[in-house]
Amino acid sequence: MQAALSLSGLTKSFDRPVVRGVDLTIKAGEFYALLGPNGAGKTTILRMVAGLLRPDAGTISIFGTDALADPVGAKRLMAWVSDEPMVYDRLTPLEYLDFVAGLWEIDASRARSSANELIDWLGLRPHANELCGGFSKGMLQKVALAGALVHDPKLIILDEPLTGLDAGSARQVKDVLRQKTEAGVTVIMTTHILEVAERMAERIGVIADGRLIAEGTLAELRARIGRETTLEEIFLDLVAQGHDPGSEAA
Repeated sequence: MQAALSLSGLTKSFDRPVVRGVDLTIKAGEFYALLGPNGAGKTTILRMVAGLLRPDAGTISIFGTDALADPVGAKRLMAWVSDEPMVYDRLTPLEYLDFVAGLWEIDASRARSSANELIDWLGLRPHANELCGGFSKGMLQKVALAGALVHDPKLIILDEPLTGLDAGSARQVKDVLRQKTEAGVTVIMTTHILEVAERMAERIGVIADGRLIAEGTLAELRARIGRETTLEEIFLDLVAQGHDPGSEAA
């Protein structure tokens, strides 16, 4: 089966090394959680995959498309949702989705059908014709997610998608993501809410000091540390084992 995402030797530095030769393969239709402490390099990795940053070295392949050689082709296959939703305040959710669909050159009737489905799916129907400028962060996050999904991507990349959401909104977002993976879409998500990763992810990768220090199913990660415990305990143990004290000065 073709990989949804394949990273090889992915490297990025700013004033210090942030991502250090990461190799990662994620299968099509997989829900993959990328975990790590603040500053570990998770968001930098995802921003490189999304084409928002160019790596210093390494390769990125998205369903066989070289994302560095053909960034537009790669972007057509994926969606990016950041932890800070970027939505035009003076548009309604329906207008915003119509605008995004136009950018993707989606047929008008198909775009309208997709927009209405997403509006209903995410519980936005009562606010579909209200200006986004008056929305809470949780509402904006749902509009941003709808905009990311309007072109029917095969790979969805989410950076802390549940931050700032109330319990009801978080459940709606999780339900949408679960239905997408059941339909064969690949989801990659960073989250600090380890309970969500424990319940939803098929495989989990742990990043520390810019390196992928462990990955596998929850059962495989438990076997690695040698005891039956929660993902939180596994995560803390793995990060403590994988932390390089000299990396902060690198």
